[in-house]
Amino acid sequence: MKFDVTVFADDLNNAATIAEAVEAYGFDGLWVAEAAHNPFLPLAHAALATRKISLGTAIAVAFPRDPILMAQNARDLAAQSQGRFILGLGTQIKPHITKRFSATWGKPVQQIREYIKVLGLAWRSFSTGQPLSFDGEYYSYEWVPPQCTAAQTSELDIPIYIAGVNTGLARMAGELCHGFHIHSFHTPQYLRDVLAPAFQAGRERSGMSSKLLLSCAVFVVTGETEAQVEESKILSKSQVAFYASTPSYRRVLELHGWQDLIPQLNTLLRRNRWQEMHTLISDEMLEHFAVIAPPDELPYRIRERYDGLLDRVGYYFPFEPEDQSSRAIWDHAAKAMES
Repeated sequence: MKFDVTVFADDLNNAATIAEAVEAYGFDGLWVAEAAHNPFLPLAHAALATRKISLGTAIAVAFPRDPILMAQNARDLAAQSQGRFILGLGTQIKPHITKRFSATWGKPVQQIREYIKVLGLAWRSFSTGQPLSFDGEYYSYEWVPPQCTAAQTSELDIPIYIAGVNTGLARMAGELCHGFHIHSFHTPQYLRDVLAPAFQAGRERSGMSSKLLLSCAVFVVTGETEAQVEESKILSKSQVAFYASTPSYRRVLELHGWQDLIPQLNTLLRRNRWQEMHTLISDEMLEHFAVIAPPDELPYRIRERYDGLLDRVGYYFPFEPEDQSSRAIWDHAAKAMES
C-alpha cells in the first residue's frame, strides 16, 4: 500500500519546496487538488524539483476543459516528469458545471467515457502526427492545423484515474481506466459491497487484465491533545455532513440505513445553518467514515482497515510541513512507511 499526500495550490512559488519535502519524507505520491487554483501549474514545478514520486491531479474537473487542451496539459507534464504524471479527472456535479463554469452537463458517465476516448486519440495524434478526427455526442473535431498534429513527443502511457461515488462511474473506470479515486465519503462496506463488484464488471466487459488501482484520501480524526482531537472530530463530522447532503451520494447512506438524515441536513443547508450540520453526525456514524487514532497509531490503523481494499492512501487534509501542529502526524506517517 502506497502513501500519498494532497496539497492545494495556494502558493505557486512554494510548490517546488513542498514537492521536495514530500519526496524527502519518503512518501510515494503528490496529488494536487482543484479548488481556488489551477491544479496543473504546481505540478510543473514539482516535476522539476523531484525525481521519484508520482505526481497527479486529484482531481482536475473535466467538463469545463476541452479534452484536447486537457490532453496537452497531461502530455507536457508526463514528458516533463519522465512518465510520473497521473491524470486524475472528476465530473463534479451539475450545479458546479453549469452555474460555476457555464459548461455543458449531459449524462456524466457517457460524457466522461467520450472524453477519455478523445484523450487517447489526441495522445496518439501527438505522438504519430496523424490528424485527429472525431464526431461524438459531446465532442466533435473536424480540423486541426498540421503544426498541432506533427509528431512532437514519443508515445507516453499516461495513467487516467477518475473519481466518483456511484456504480456508473465505477463500472466505466473498470472498463477504461488505470485507477479510481475513491471519494472520501465512503465506508469500507460500501467499497466492498457496492463499488468492488462494479469495478470487476467493468474489467470483465473490457477484458483488461491489469488491476484497477484504487486511491483515497481518507477521513481521519487525530491529535495529541483532547482539544486537538475534538477539533478534528468536528471537522470530519462537518465534511461527512456536507457530503451526506448531496443527493447523488445518497446510496452510501442507504446502504447503512441512514437515509432519513438527508432531509434534516438539507433543511439546515437551505437555512444556511452550516455550523449545525455536524451535530447530526453521531460518533458511531463517524467511525464508519473516518479512521480515529492518535498520530503514532493512525497510519497503522489505516493500513489495517484498507489492506486489500486500497492501493494508495492518504489523509483528508493538506500536507503542510511548515505547520508545527501537524508535523508529528507526517513524521509518524513517514516512520510507518519504513516498517
